[in-house]
Amino acid sequence: MDLKHLCMKLNDEHVIPVLGLGTSESEEVPKSKAEEATKLAIDAGFRHIDSAYVYKNEEEVGRAIRSKIADGVVKREDIFYTSKLWITFLRPDLVRPALEKSLKKLQLHYVDLYLIHLPIALKPGEEILPKDEHGKLMFDTVDLCATWEALEKCKDAGLAKSIGVSNFNHRQIEMILNKPGLKYKPVCNQVECHPYLNQSKLLDFCKSKDIVLVAYSALGSNQDKDWVDQSIPVLLDDPVLSALAKKHKRTPALIALRYQLQRGVVVLVKSYNEKRIKENMQVFEFQLTSEDMKVLDGLNQNARYNPVIFAADHPDYPYSEEY
Repeated sequence: MDLKHLCMKLNDEHVIPVLGLGTSESEEVPKSKAEEATKLAIDAGFRHIDSAYVYKNEEEVGRAIRSKIADGVVKREDIFYTSKLWITFLRPDLVRPALEKSLKKLQLHYVDLYLIHLPIALKPGEEILPKDEHGKLMFDTVDLCATWEALEKCKDAGLAKSIGVSNFNHRQIEMILNKPGLKYKPVCNQVECHPYLNQSKLLDFCKSKDIVLVAYSALGSNQDKDWVDQSIPVLLDDPVLSALAKKHKRTPALIALRYQLQRGVVVLVKSYNEKRIKENMQVFEFQLTSEDMKVLDGLNQNARYNPVIFAADHPDYPYSEEY
């Protein structure tokens, strides 16, 4: 399979593989699982690996990547690795040290993509979710345009090949794009996106600005209750997905992934199961019809599995707008 055809060009001339392995997992899952899954994914043909400081698994993911390079399975330049700047490090002077901390854990010289994880800031420090004596989150006031300038410097220093954002709405992206003296546009916006939340307005907006939409939770989500809304039905049990899976002799997961690719969305899929990891590569082996796509569009209900419940008290809550 020619992997060059499975990539999308970014606005800075780098390319991103359209299918990636997501590695976020609940605290109960051993971090060693991320290492195993990354190795299995690379063996299966995945070249795009997505992680973040807050996932606490960059050491393991980095070890998996380096072992596959050492084995001669891939070269470093074959792998597209994404990390994310956690929201306790959004002050400009903390950005480069945070990236360097991730690189040290990974034992890599650069990341291919570095994202601002969320457009809200928490008080700086080592605590992931810093809270006061009453158990309330301690927010910080940060100018995201200044944070973006610090990311631009990381790109100039060669520590990140490309830079982008995550969980931003169109208004927050516009703020970066309209920043005086902007040197680099965000190459992408990584957001929750699946048939129950198809993000069509945000996708159209991003396309109009030459920004790639990257979908996480593309198969829905079953993560821990602190982060995930448990009231939304299980996406992969949806009868429409099941009917299309039967029609194409594929799994409902493959239908959900193929849907994103045909919309021009880069899609992340998370699995620690060897059979499913291999199966997910079959997304390139079939096509949905325009009628199938219309039917899937009809499933949209703007339902978020990941509303980042902890951030709901923030005055500029990033999910208060539809897109």
